[in-house]
Amino acid sequence: MKPVGWIGVVLIVAGILTLAFGGITYSHKKQIMKVGPIQATHKEKKTIPLPPVLGVACIVVGGGILIAGARKR
Repeated sequence: MKPVGWIGVVLIVAGILTLAFGGITYSHKKQIMKVGPIQATHKEKKTIPLPPVLGVACIVVGGGILIAGARKR
């Protein structure tokens, strides 16, 4: 498979994952208080939402790249 075909496959997989999960979630550890050797921390989860339109667009563009790459043979 040509490198262009792999780019199409990666875009399709990224689009499917975007539709399946709907966003990127990560944790951030925040220090609240520190008194001598004792410290208090708080783990905070944040989510970056990804619109479903982005996932569909990735799938469509990836499919188009795969089809265009196959026709150039």
